[in-house]
Amino acid sequence: MSASITAQDLIQRDARAIGDAIKIRYFPFALERGEGARLYDVDGRGCLDFGAGWAIAGLGYSNQRVRDAIKKQVDKTTFGGLLSGVNGPATELAEKLIEIVPGNFEKKVWFGLSGSDAAEAASRLILKATGRRRFISFVGSWHGTHDSTMALSAHPSLSEAIGGANVIKVPFPNPYRNPFGDGPGNITDQCLDFIENYLFKTIYPSNDVAAIFAEAVQADGGDVVPPPDFMPKLRALCDRHGILLVMDEIKIGMGRTGKWFGYEHGGVDADVVLLGKSMGGGMPLSAIVARKEILDIGSGIAVFTASGNATSCAAGLAVIEEIEAEDLVRRSAENGAYLNSCLQQALSRHEIVGDIRGLGMIAGIELVTDRASKEPNAPAAAKIVYRAWELGLILYYAGMWGNALEVTPPLILTRAEIDEGVGILDRAIEDVLAGKVSDETVAQFAGW
Repeated sequence: MSASITAQDLIQRDARAIGDAIKIRYFPFALERGEGARLYDVDGRGCLDFGAGWAIAGLGYSNQRVRDAIKKQVDKTTFGGLLSGVNGPATELAEKLIEIVPGNFEKKVWFGLSGSDAAEAASRLILKATGRRRFISFVGSWHGTHDSTMALSAHPSLSEAIGGANVIKVPFPNPYRNPFGDGPGNITDQCLDFIENYLFKTIYPSNDVAAIFAEAVQADGGDVVPPPDFMPKLRALCDRHGILLVMDEIKIGMGRTGKWFGYEHGGVDADVVLLGKSMGGGMPLSAIVARKEILDIGSGIAVFTASGNATSCAAGLAVIEEIEAEDLVRRSAENGAYLNSCLQQALSRHEIVGDIRGLGMIAGIELVTDRASKEPNAPAAAKIVYRAWELGLILYYAGMWGNALEVTPPLILTRAEIDEGVGILDRAIEDVLAGKVSDETVAQFAGW
């Protein structure tokens, strides 16, 4: 890029040339390059990244193993597909995924280009394989931005998609905001009892439910970590009724939670696992790892011309190799515990911080007007994210009410960088509470 181009120049050109439909902007940032866990804008200003591009950059922005794998493959050919041929990187990556995804049954792999592709293809294949017509998903879920996956999701930002009557959304066991109220009772049991002893016995017969789609940590719903008994009890419910369990690991999988896959914390297997985002190391790549009988239900019924392209798959294989070589699953567990401890110690003193939760290297800070009412405080979230960027930290906010600060940094983050980022976030909250960010300043950065 020309040295005469400034960040403001590029931002203005972006505003004129690129449609708003693809944008969720939180601050004016014009990327030039990335190095490790830091991003640098066109003017050379650097920011520590606590977002990893919505968890895509799990290895940061300059991993040498991934760069070498991409270059080596591109030097061979600019394209090698899977639709009507075979390529080595796709086969090797599929074999590796079959190895690391738990389950004592025969598995196969399907490749796509985004998590949305994977969720949509899984839905289609499951209906055909089971002969059943219905799905269950959880309120707060995000399974993609295709029409069908928007309808499968249950997030306010996707609510304009009107799905068919074959998808029903049920309460998720959110320990901070129990959908059944704060009275006595086990929240997991309350949510699953609603499914089994109310829906199944009235309007939604279990023998017509093909699958339940779930997330082990509900990321875009506010980084909600359900109680430890949720996964085993959900698995048992599925088993009782012959229902497939689909785990959406698109955002939290590949080591982020301190295990390869988030649902492993519950000690269960999944019938179908959806992968994407960080698996490609920055390249467009997604996957379904599922029981053979699901992915072999027919030929050519869930295809994309560029699916399983050799370059993306070479990058994906390098990502897994790097995670293993650097022991990043274990490091995510240990540094994630440190991150959570730092967030608790630094931020709990602020009255607007209602809840801090996390699992491994994903954390959510839910902002409220006051802790007694738990009233969501979305305006504060927008201002804090903006102020953090001004101070040199990138993160985003999400959640059902747009009031949850989301921390999904690269897994390579050091403890010194954790300290640095938490310190900046603490100061950003202080500055917002002191009135240093106006409503007018953030008005053009509406986020969700």
